[in-house]
Amino acid sequence: MNPFPFDTFEPKWQAIWDENKTFRTPNPGDADFDASKPKYFILDMFPYPSGAGLHVGHPEGYTATDILGRFKKMNGHNVLHPMGWDAFGLPAEQYAIKTGQHPRITTEQNVNNFRKQLKSLGFGYDWDREVNTTDPGYVKWTQWIFIQLYNSYFCEDTKTARPISELEAKGYSREQINAERLAFVSEAPVNWSPDLGTVLANEEVEEWKNKGHIVERRPLKQWMLRITKYAQRLIDDLEPLDWPESIKLLQRNWIGKSTGAEVHFDIEGNEVTVFTTRPDTLFGATYMVLAPEHPLVSQITTAEQKDAVEEYVKACALKSDLERGDLNKHKSGVPTGAYATNPVNGEKIPVWIADYVMMGYGTGAIMAVPAHDERDFEFAQKFELPIIQVVQPNDDSDWQGFTGNGTSVNSGFLDGMKTKDAKKAIITWLVENKKGTFKTNFKLRDWLFSRQRYWGEPFPILWEDGKHKTVSESELPVLQPEMEDFKPTGSPEGPLAKATEWINYSETSKRETNTMPQWAGSCWYYLRYCDPNNTERFISKEAEEYWMGANNNPGGVDLYVGGTEHAVLHLLYARFWHKVLFDLGHLSTNEPFQKLVNQGLILGEDGQKMSKSLGNVVNPDDVVNGYGADSLRLYEMFMGPLEQVKPWQMKGVEGVSRFLAKVWRVAMTQDGDSWKLSGKLTDDEATSNKELLKVTHETIKKVTEDIEKLSFNTAISQMMICTNAFTKADKVPTALFVDFLKCLNPFAPHLTEELNAIIGNETQLCEQTWPTFKEEYLVESEVQIVVQVNGKVRAKLMVGKDASKEEIEELAKNDENVKQYTDGNTIRKVIVVPGRLVNIVAN
Repeated sequence: MNPFPFDTFEPKWQAIWDENKTFRTPNPGDADFDASKPKYFILDMFPYPSGAGLHVGHPEGYTATDILGRFKKMNGHNVLHPMGWDAFGLPAEQYAIKTGQHPRITTEQNVNNFRKQLKSLGFGYDWDREVNTTDPGYVKWTQWIFIQLYNSYFCEDTKTARPISELEAKGYSREQINAERLAFVSEAPVNWSPDLGTVLANEEVEEWKNKGHIVERRPLKQWMLRITKYAQRLIDDLEPLDWPESIKLLQRNWIGKSTGAEVHFDIEGNEVTVFTTRPDTLFGATYMVLAPEHPLVSQITTAEQKDAVEEYVKACALKSDLERGDLNKHKSGVPTGAYATNPVNGEKIPVWIADYVMMGYGTGAIMAVPAHDERDFEFAQKFELPIIQVVQPNDDSDWQGFTGNGTSVNSGFLDGMKTKDAKKAIITWLVENKKGTFKTNFKLRDWLFSRQRYWGEPFPILWEDGKHKTVSESELPVLQPEMEDFKPTGSPEGPLAKATEWINYSETSKRETNTMPQWAGSCWYYLRYCDPNNTERFISKEAEEYWMGANNNPGGVDLYVGGTEHAVLHLLYARFWHKVLFDLGHLSTNEPFQKLVNQGLILGEDGQKMSKSLGNVVNPDDVVNGYGADSLRLYEMFMGPLEQVKPWQMKGVEGVSRFLAKVWRVAMTQDGDSWKLSGKLTDDEATSNKELLKVTHETIKKVTEDIEKLSFNTAISQMMICTNAFTKADKVPTALFVDFLKCLNPFAPHLTEELNAIIGNETQLCEQTWPTFKEEYLVESEVQIVVQVNGKVRAKLMVGKDASKEEIEELAKNDENVKQYTDGNTIRKVIVVPGRLVNIVAN
C-alpha cells in the first residue's frame, strides 16, 4: 500500500480543476473580470512537443512558476499563467519524410502527449489560453506581423520603425523602398544542407552534421529582417531589465558594439573597406585578409594562385561559422598573389584569404596587424609574415601580441602619442585625406529569415516579373497546400515548389516557396496568450493594456522562466519584434519581459546531461506512478536553488515522499485498507498551543518571503520543521493545520486539497486567501536559562521572558535537578544573567 493514497486523489483533483476551469483567468470585457485586482503575468518558455515527451528536467521551471502563480492567485492577483506549443520545426518534417505521415498528425500526437503529461503534474495553467504556432488562427497573425515588418522602414531621425507609405509620399522609387524595408530580400552566405534541402541556423549546424548530414556554405537569395537597425536600442534597453547579468552580457556580446574607423585600401585598383577598432595601429598592417567568399577574390587572384585559392574556397564552404570562428584553433589560409596599398604609408602588403574572416561579419576584409592582435599574430608566425611593433606597452609587457593601450611607435606622425590621442589623430587624418571615416560597428548581422521547408509558416508574398508584394490581409492565413511528398527538392526553392497549383496564384503571380523559421512563432506567443481567441486583432487594445501595458508597473511579462539555451537568439528576436510593434503603435511597452530567471539543468544520476544516447533520461510518468505528482514537484524544488545545476537522485524523491506521508498522517490514520481521520486535529483555539502557534506563524512568514524570492528549497525546509512539530504534538488545532496546508498547497496541491476537503472545508485552498503571519506570535514569550552549580550544567529552565532576577533565582534554587547538588550545602553565591544563565556556588 502507498504511504498515502496519491494514486486515488491526484487524478481526482486534476479532473476537478479541469471540469471547473479552476485556473481560468478572465480578460477585460468578460463578465467575471475584476479590474480592481493587480495582474501578474507568469510565462514559461513554451516547449517544442517532441515524440520523446517530457523528461524530469522540463517540469523544474514549470513547477517553480506554478508555485508562484498559485501563490499570487491566493494573494488576490489576476494571474495569467498559460501554456502552448512551439510546434513548427525540422524534426517533425524529417519524421514526415521518413514515414510519410503528415507532420500535422505527428505534431498533434506529440502535443496531446505533452498536454497529458503536464496535466498529470497538476499545473494550474489556464488551458483556455493554449496556443499552438501551427494553428491557422495563429499562423494568420504571425504572417500579419511579417507584413507589418515588410511595410515598415527604420527612420534614422526618430530611431523608430515608420510606415513605408512615408517614403512613397516622398517619391522614393520601388528599388529605394526595398532597400529600406525591415523585411527584405538579399543574397547572403548561408548554411545549406543539400540532403536536408534547407538552410540551417548557425546553432543547428552541429546537431545535424552529427546526425550525418552535409552542411556547406553558399550564397543564396533569402528573406532577411533588418534587426541591425535596432542594435543600439537592443543594447540600451537591457539596462533597466531585471535579468541575470550573465544573460545581459551574452546579449551585449552577441550584438557586439564597437567604435573605430572604416579604412579604404586599394587592391589592384579596387577599393576595399575594412573596419578596425584600432586605427592607431595602421602603420603595423603587414598583410590583408579577405573572406574566402568575398566577391573580389576571383577577380584579384593571380593565375599562379588560382588552383590553390579555388580549392581552399571549396573547403571553407563545408565549414560552419563556429568551426571557422570560436572553434577554429588551427590557422589556415592561401595567398591570392595580389597586393594592397596601405593608405597611411603607401606600403604594398600581400592579400590572403583565410577562413577566420567571414563575409557575415564586418566587410569581409581585415587589415592584419600581427604585432597587436592574437589571431593575426598566430597567422603571421605560421606563414612567416612580417610583424612590426607599433604600440609600446606602458609597463614591461612583451609587445608581441600586445592588444592593450600604450604609446605609438614606428607610426610616423603618431609617434609618442598615447593610444586614445593616436586614435583621434589618425581618424582625423583619414577623413581629411578621404581615406576613411569614423564608424560605430556591430557584430550583429541581419536576421536570415528563410527556410526551405514544408512545415513552417508560408510567406504571405507574391512574385510577379521578379518583383515581390504581400497578399492582402483579408487572405490570411496563407496555409501550406496538402502534400504527400515532403522530400526536399535539393534546390533552394524548397518542397513547396512541387505544389504547382498552389504556387500559381494567378496567371501572372506566383507564391513564395520559402517558409519562415521556427523562431517566427516563438517571437510573439506571449502576446497571443493575452487574447488567444481574438479573430479581429493579434491582441485587443484592452487585453494588451491590462496584461502588458505600462500602466501596470512594470509593464510586460512579470516573470519569464526558461533555460539558458535561449539566452541570446529567442530573447533577442522577441525583443526586436516587440520594439517594431511598439514603434508602429500596436503595443504600449518597449520591452516584453521585465524579469527573467534561468532554471539550472537537471543532470542524470550519473552526473551527465540527460540524453537518450547515455540512457540516463528519467521519465516523469514513472516518478508520478511510483511516488505521485506532488512528490515529483516537491523534490524538484527541494534539490537546491532554482538556478543551480543539480543531479537527479531517486533517493531524494523517496525522502520527499516520506515528508508528504508525515503531513498526511497528521490528520489521517490507516484503518485496514482504508484511511480515516486520526482524531489528532481539534477545534481548540489556535492560540491554545503557543509552541504550534509560533512554528506555524514562523512557517507562514518564511514560506511567504521565500516564494517571493523563488527560494523554494528553503521554504520546504521550514515546512518540514513545522510538520515535525505537528507530528510530536498530542493535539493540533485544525485552524493551524489549515494555515499550514495553505502554505504547502502551491507545492503539493493534490494532497493539501484532499486533506482540506476531508477536514470539511468546502472551498478549495487555491480559492482561499493566503494566510498572514502575526509578529506577536513570533516573539519568544519564554527563554531557556542554563543553571550551573559550581560551574557544571545541572538544569535547563524555561522562564518568562520578563521574569525578574529574583524570580529566576527562586526557580533555579527550587529545581529538583539543582537541589540534588545543593541540598546539604551552603549556597555561597548566586549570579543571575537574565536571558542566559544562573550560576550557583555551593559547598
